[in-house]
Amino acid sequence: MQNRCAVPSCAAQRPNSRPLFRFPLDPDRSEKWVSRCQNPDVLSRAPEHLYKYYRICADHFEPSAFNDTEESVLKSDAVPTVAEDTTKGDESEKKGRNTVEGDVQAPAEESQHREYLKSLFEILLLLGGQNIPPNGPGEGCGSTNFQALMEYQKSCADGVRQKSCESSKESPTQSAPMVEALEKWVHHQLLEEVKQSGAFSIITDDVVELSGERCVPVFLRFVDRHDVQQDRFAGFWSLGGSEERLATELLSELEEWGLDMKQCRAQAHSSRNMQTLAGQLLERYPQAFLTPRSPPNLNLSLAGGMAPAGVQLVLSTLRKMEAFFSQSPLLQVELDNAISIYFPEKEEAAQELKEACRSNWTGQNEAFEVAAQILEPLLLCVDSIHDNEEMRWSDEVANAALDISKAITSFEFVMALVVLKNTLALTRAFGANLRGQAADRHFAASSLEAVLHSLQEVSDNIDVYHEFWTDEAINLATAMEIPIKVPRAFLRKHPSAPGAVRLESHYRDRLSAPVVQHVIRELTRLFGEQHLGALKCLSLVPLVMAQQRGAPEPQSVLSFHQDLPNAGVLPEELHCWQVKWSKQADGDALPPDVHQALRLADLRFFPNVRGIFRALGVLPSSSPEDGSDVAYRRLQGLLENTPDPFKSKSLIFLSMNCDVVGDLDEAVEAYSKAHPDSERP
Repeated sequence: MQNRCAVPSCAAQRPNSRPLFRFPLDPDRSEKWVSRCQNPDVLSRAPEHLYKYYRICADHFEPSAFNDTEESVLKSDAVPTVAEDTTKGDESEKKGRNTVEGDVQAPAEESQHREYLKSLFEILLLLGGQNIPPNGPGEGCGSTNFQALMEYQKSCADGVRQKSCESSKESPTQSAPMVEALEKWVHHQLLEEVKQSGAFSIITDDVVELSGERCVPVFLRFVDRHDVQQDRFAGFWSLGGSEERLATELLSELEEWGLDMKQCRAQAHSSRNMQTLAGQLLERYPQAFLTPRSPPNLNLSLAGGMAPAGVQLVLSTLRKMEAFFSQSPLLQVELDNAISIYFPEKEEAAQELKEACRSNWTGQNEAFEVAAQILEPLLLCVDSIHDNEEMRWSDEVANAALDISKAITSFEFVMALVVLKNTLALTRAFGANLRGQAADRHFAASSLEAVLHSLQEVSDNIDVYHEFWTDEAINLATAMEIPIKVPRAFLRKHPSAPGAVRLESHYRDRLSAPVVQHVIRELTRLFGEQHLGALKCLSLVPLVMAQQRGAPEPQSVLSFHQDLPNAGVLPEELHCWQVKWSKQADGDALPPDVHQALRLADLRFFPNVRGIFRALGVLPSSSPEDGSDVAYRRLQGLLENTPDPFKSKSLIFLSMNCDVVGDLDEAVEAYSKAHPDSERP
């Protein structure tokens, strides 16, 4: 749409405050408007195109053309006055006419050029949406994708557009400034959508590397005006310098986005680099409490933040195993055969292990337990593949098998795996409930106290528990013929007294105790009073309320006081809500989660309950509406599949937000102001 008058001779060619009126859709009336407009650019346009993109300001209508009751509304049969025809006059005025024609032609050319710029932005949006680099090789010899589409557009354009294309100063080989302007426009549209929706949460993903620079992806989760949960990619934050300096810079950048940070309800971070930022953000905005991110596995998230080298060795080896066995189904067959050899008399247990290993078990809640059970068959499998006696495997596969074999035959790996398996067994059920529906997550909130109590008991008696874990690790290592010793890396750092280092005390002080303490500390940090109160509000979900026959505690509901449109009637509204759902028959199909509850037609009669549901929907720990992390998987796919020479922050951002809706004229205006040489061809 144009935000200027279509009459070339009008002084309001640039955006102003004068009212603008659309061309009519009716063909007869549209033809009259065109004849009075005296603009060559509108002569060949269809009425639908004129209605969508062209306007005439109020200066070109007689006072009688307006509605009697409201001056800014035209009558249904209104027609603009005839614009000055500069082609008529006597010879004595010829010189003056030429001057007028020049003045009229300049705004017309400017309008054509802006339409051309708009078409270039549309090309960049198309390329970005398909993750096609504008500067990538096109079909023509020596041309880029951007150039190829520009040439195609030129060949399909009408005479006026072709003339504008030919006279434009925009170089098809320099798309970077336009990409930058388009990125800013898309980012502005995204932030406006977040602002209009109200409450939101900040989610950061794992650190990635782009063009040699370490970055962290940032997402904003909110519930839009249609009560649909949205996860929007907001860009990359660059990492560098100390954590304190980084946190200050990122917090400043976040505030420059113009978001109302008082509307930020929660935050979740996958990287340890974000801990300082999380602390400063929580200190400045106490309502932005910390949560884990759903649906990633809680146990793996807890392990990922642990410092001991043995823990990181286990995690890196699990990732190698996942990548290794996903290369070919034949590798999985080899592992199945090895499991059958080790469990000849336990066919049922062997079959369960085989089924577990065929799924994405390294990312599941019981990953450490499964790894401990298949460790011996796994060693037999990878050693057989590495030996490659029948020459069935490539050198690449054989070398990958050797890497896994070296990792799992370290006693440090075995000891760390046993400690992780036994410690995180206490949080396994809690983590599984967090990934479930509203009833499961509501139950998880009430069970956290018991989980922390069990972990604290282990911490208080770590000597006893560590002794049991050490015996288990030694038995497993003995069966696999693994030398039982202190890690060589530790002995190299402490060469003075290698005989003075006791095996049991070493792993207790540097592995078992730190792991247990880390789990307690993280659970306490991620599930504070505000977060637990929010999870308890899930009892308002109809299915949970019908099952439990009760309402949430008033203190829990009041934690969302900013999201209550009418808190004065909250007790009465909650009572009516409880009565409504507690009397439902057991066979009735009730909404099982927040997302479906937000679609209830009669929710409009319960504005406070709707406000609570919208606030619950933005929490990072809430399950995504589609049951999977589509936005995060899409980003991962873009990072993995884009060739390194064409991998850029801007292109990935445009690809992730290709569905953002807005007026491209704003992008054209911003680009024209930043590059005044492109204002007119």
